[in-house]
Amino acid sequence: MCTQDCDGQIVGMRHCKHIGHVANGVCMNANTSERLEVADLPLILALSREKTLAGAAEELGVDLSTVFRRLNALEKRLRVRLFDRSARGYQLTAAGIRAADTAERVETELLALDREISGRDQQLSGVLRVTASETFSNSVLPPLFARFHEAHPRIQLSLVIDNRVLDLGRREADVALRARRPTDPTLFGRRLTGIAWAFYGSSEDSTALRREGASFNFARQSVIGWDEPTRIVVGEWIATHVPADRVGYRCNSLLNQLVAVRSKLGIALLPCYLADRDHGVKRISGVLPDLASELWMVTHQDLRNTARVRAFFTVVGDAIAAERRSFEGQT
Repeated sequence: MCTQDCDGQIVGMRHCKHIGHVANGVCMNANTSERLEVADLPLILALSREKTLAGAAEELGVDLSTVFRRLNALEKRLRVRLFDRSARGYQLTAAGIRAADTAERVETELLALDREISGRDQQLSGVLRVTASETFSNSVLPPLFARFHEAHPRIQLSLVIDNRVLDLGRREADVALRARRPTDPTLFGRRLTGIAWAFYGSSEDSTALRREGASFNFARQSVIGWDEPTRIVVGEWIATHVPADRVGYRCNSLLNQLVAVRSKLGIALLPCYLADRDHGVKRISGVLPDLASELWMVTHQDLRNTARVRAFFTVVGDAIAAERRSFEGQT
């Protein structure tokens, strides 16, 4: 061990319990630093984004009291208030805005570095995080994931089932299956197929849904609608074209709507790839051209050449594209 004399000079290398005054000062200052540390940045980012202690705690994976304690300790250490507490939640002060802006830049640089390093990975092993909607994850992906695992057993798939659009730039997922064309120039996407929608009823009901001009006649039908307010195109279509008194049941899950149709609770507007596979329901209308959408497989540009991502695009992407006719309601 390196030791020092009373003047702070190195006198030799030997084990000893004595610490010179220079080394002691460094240690004491490290424990009482008034500087912002890298370890403080996740707390500032989480609270600035979520605005509440509970939201920040969930984002950080800790309990609420821990966030409260860490924030108080940080502000005491820096001798400046970073957040104002109000009825609207935690709002950044001028000092807090400066700290949050810096934290954002550091996070952006670290994420870019992470993607760059991952993008050079040519090993068919490791974890691949995939995100898709609840409907697609349950009705389409399981057999395709089994096929992928058989082809690449050293790659561990992690599925994030979420109807929200996750941030691929922040590595919330590596690959996303989305019903929309990517518009962000930092993303790379492959169009797999179109997605068709039609009305479905119970397979035991022989009633067909008849058109009257540009619309349908729902006079004898009980329609399954969406819980309002809805932000999806299909829900808006139902709200616009189906009289309110014909909606007998509302639900914000396509999987539940499918089960409801099977149980003769009403008819529902469903994607063909979901309903055509179920023998308990049958199509009672033609596909609706104005609801046609697309299915895209998307990743970040920095990850598109990663071996794991390329393998997923090939195995799962090709398998979905091969079933294009069923997705587009042509079966």
